[in-house]
Amino acid sequence: VNLRALTSWVGIARLFAVVLSCLAFSLVASTGHFAGPYGTWCMFTWCFCFAVTLLVLLLELLELYPLLPLSWDDFTSAFSMLAALMVFTSSVVFPATFISSPCSSNRCARQAVATAASCLCFLAYAVEVALTRAKPGDISSFLSTVPGLLKVFEAYVACLIFSLLDGYNGEPGLMWCVAVYSICFIITLLIIIFTIGRCLTYIPCPLEKMLVGYNFLALLMYLTATVLWPLYSFRGRSRPDPCGTNCLWNKNLGVTFLTIFNLIAYLVDLVYSTRMVFV
Repeated sequence: VNLRALTSWVGIARLFAVVLSCLAFSLVASTGHFAGPYGTWCMFTWCFCFAVTLLVLLLELLELYPLLPLSWDDFTSAFSMLAALMVFTSSVVFPATFISSPCSSNRCARQAVATAASCLCFLAYAVEVALTRAKPGDISSFLSTVPGLLKVFEAYVACLIFSLLDGYNGEPGLMWCVAVYSICFIITLLIIIFTIGRCLTYIPCPLEKMLVGYNFLALLMYLTATVLWPLYSFRGRSRPDPCGTNCLWNKNLGVTFLTIFNLIAYLVDLVYSTRMVFV
């Protein structure tokens, strides 16, 4: 038994994440008010992060993780980053969707406490990401470096974009943007999977330079999407009134901002990757 898995700073952060995610989904489940896609997503996030983090703690406590055919440091780094992003999204979506003002009922109080627990859970995962991030010059665990963490961020933002896509058929410019999102997501996801599965060493080419080239190409593709998506989405269209949750105009605005976020992420990724390879 490796007690350091629970007593180290990373272990303590994981224990907090387990307790807080359990508290969040338990309180929301007790209200019985989480129907619809947004409520289902939030409950899935808290349950998924609770289960995987608990499994990570048990595997490290019993020292069974070396038996797994994967890069454990890459897996835990990628998961902590993904969990931080998922819990952050749920911490914003849940109160915006289910908590109404004024908040005076018992159910609303439980929803507010669940939101607070979710925010603290995000902080716990953010602390874990900071503690496990590779030091400058250390590339033994790629997904714990800044470019590796950015790969997880880029893939997650692409998933958010996919959830908002609607009404793009028949517009060549918008269909090109969807192709950009899909191609970059697939390649980025393959890089993450191959890294965790220790398969990158089998690629018969200079891997580091290939990643720099891919980041440059993805940056150019996202640059075109950043221009074309708002150009074709809002051309000749004003925001309808009222514009509810499923309003196409709001969805297109969300895709626009998420595209800009990924453009910035790929730019930072290119800068860091170039420094790692050539400097």
